[in-house]
Amino acid sequence: MRSDLNELNALGRRADVPTKYDPSVLEAFSNRHCDRDYWVTFTAPEFTTLCPKTGQPDFATLTIRYIPNRKLVESKSLKLYLFGFRNNGDFHEDVVNIIYDDLTRLLKPKYMEVIGKFAPRGGISIDPFVNGGTGAKYRSLAEKRFAEWHGARG
Repeated sequence: MRSDLNELNALGRRADVPTKYDPSVLEAFSNRHCDRDYWVTFTAPEFTTLCPKTGQPDFATLTIRYIPNRKLVESKSLKLYLFGFRNNGDFHEDVVNIIYDDLTRLLKPKYMEVIGKFAPRGGISIDPFVNGGTGAKYRSLAEKRFAEWHGARG
């Protein structure tokens, strides 16, 4: 058994679904392959948050992609963290930036992007995208991906 997994609290245990936003539920473990670049992608097709003004629910497919450095996010803790947004009021643009900031702080990845594809309300959908990288190679990747994202959407 890997000793670095002893610090994980959510995995393999019953965990209550959070009722509020709480980044402290996020957990990470050691990347055993930090000598190479590879992508990790999480897709949450039933992500929910609340409009901070009306309290109405907003639904999205949330995609988190990153190239890990020394740490990986534990998926159950990520799920619990995302559940915490269900009763949290933030605008779509804020949500993706908050998630990006929390995961970047936890993982210090080589590169990360967070995409929210929110269901239309009032005939308008909002699809915020945030990304960033460390070091020249990954900053260049971030600039390229950001330009492609904007260019693909006009």
